[in-house]
Amino acid sequence: MAKTSSKPIATSEPSKLKKKTSVKIKSEPRKTAKKSKEPEEVIVTKAPKISEKRGPHDVDEKPEFTIEQKLIALYNLQQIDSQIDKIRIIRGELPLEVQDLEDEIAGLETRVDNYIQDTVGLEKSILEKKNAIKESNALIKRYEEQQMNVRNNREYDSLSKEIEFQNLEIQLSEKRIKEFQASLEVKKQEIERLQAILKERHDDLEIKKNELDDIIAETEKEENDLIRNSEENQKFIEERLLTAYSRIRRNARNGLAVVQIERDACGGCFNKIPPQHQLDIRMHKKIIVCEYCGRILVDEGIVNHIK
Repeated sequence: MAKTSSKPIATSEPSKLKKKTSVKIKSEPRKTAKKSKEPEEVIVTKAPKISEKRGPHDVDEKPEFTIEQKLIALYNLQQIDSQIDKIRIIRGELPLEVQDLEDEIAGLETRVDNYIQDTVGLEKSILEKKNAIKESNALIKRYEEQQMNVRNNREYDSLSKEIEFQNLEIQLSEKRIKEFQASLEVKKQEIERLQAILKERHDDLEIKKNELDDIIAETEKEENDLIRNSEENQKFIEERLLTAYSRIRRNARNGLAVVQIERDACGGCFNKIPPQHQLDIRMHKKIIVCEYCGRILVDEGIVNHIK
């Protein structure tokens, strides 16, 4: 009886060990599964943030705009810049005229000042010659008195020569006075003429300045609004295109960098555009420039979109 009771005790112990080991094996894969799920959740949360940053409506991401949107922005920018150019052309002529008048007035004033200084010098020279005549007359009178008391002919002849010399000096001074007076009269007439011109130029300058002030007051607000619109449109265009646009505008005499196709020809240089190029332009797949003048070409669809 004792032997039979010892066998079931031996068999019961290994069965308990098996149960314990099976529990441990099941618990380990559960822990590893939880760890493997954690990075998947992090990836899912980051994905929408990346898509939001690269959305097509984000203004800061300029390369995300389509070619058609860039062409629309370029054509709209060209229209705004053309209106600014017209305002500056209308206003730009008056400042040049005002500057020319101011320079002319400055030149006239300088000439008048020089003539006035010349007249002062001539009047001074005339006064000096008149004083010289008075001195010569006084010497002649003194020499004549000395002739009454001479002791020989040699002294008399010497005094006579002095009197003759003083008479020549008087004649020369009178001649010089006449020349100075003639020059003085011419200078005074020139001063009067220049002063009359100067008065007219001052009146013209006042009128031009008033016109310029009126135009500036009328167009300043409109120009500032157009400049703000131009800066807003530049945000939709990448830096490389803006640089090319500015370069083309500088080289073009009329300031047109983006032109429409009109009657199968370039709107800037009026050269014929091949049909294949016209088709590429209508597709809006890439930005195409005129092979003759280098201007950016757009079709009627882009123009109608702006209108």
